[in-house]
Amino acid sequence: MHTAPDFNASTRPEATRALPVPTRLVIDAPTRMFHWLFALSFVGAYITADGERWRLLHVTLGYTLAGLLAFRVLYGLFGPRQAGLGQLWRKLTGAPAWLRSLTAAPGWAAINWRQGQNLLMALAVFALLVMVVPLTLSGYGTWNDWGDWLEDVHEFFGEAFLAVVLGHIALIAGLSLLRRKNQAMPMITGRVEGPGPSLVKHNRVWLAVVLLAAVLAFGAWQWQQSPKGLVSAQTWNGLLSGQSDHDDDD
Repeated sequence: MHTAPDFNASTRPEATRALPVPTRLVIDAPTRMFHWLFALSFVGAYITADGERWRLLHVTLGYTLAGLLAFRVLYGLFGPRQAGLGQLWRKLTGAPAWLRSLTAAPGWAAINWRQGQNLLMALAVFALLVMVVPLTLSGYGTWNDWGDWLEDVHEFFGEAFLAVVLGHIALIAGLSLLRRKNQAMPMITGRVEGPGPSLVKHNRVWLAVVLLAAVLAFGAWQWQQSPKGLVSAQTWNGLLSGQSDHDDDD
């Protein structure tokens, strides 16, 4: 006895269920961990820049920035190819050719705008990495009373760093709106949508965990070295009571 074909099978929920979108791993775990620790360290250091109450915490976060920079340079030199600093440098060296293409292109549509976007992103990353050096050195000099002029240098590079950070965020937000896709998500998940092989063959989660543990251990060590801790009980009490930093500076 023959069974009649079920022409309604395609309308069943099982058949209409959306297939998962293929993704590729393009950013490994250590690079993502560095990015967020680097960002949080700067935000924390900037917030705690004013007032003696937060001074040790500010200095600790500054040292953390310097340590993270050292990690990124070493990982870029000896790590996997996709995390190498060579890729960043190749994007930057392509700037002259792209600028020449602006004048040679017959129209706006002929310009490779995606290359320009990648160039701006690479320039922002490069600027942030480079500025950590004078920022932390001037901060170290200020901490050790090498000269009052270093405080002005430190403040200048802190404000310049913030300007580049805000420009970097604005660029990501603009690209997200333009492409209708969250451009920050790959730095969270490490993945982008689309078929094809993953650029990252080994995610190296263990190294990301080691980096996080090293940062936390350094913060704990700094805490132990200070009799009052990174943030004193008086500071916490002042915050809870609404007392300003200026009261402590008088």
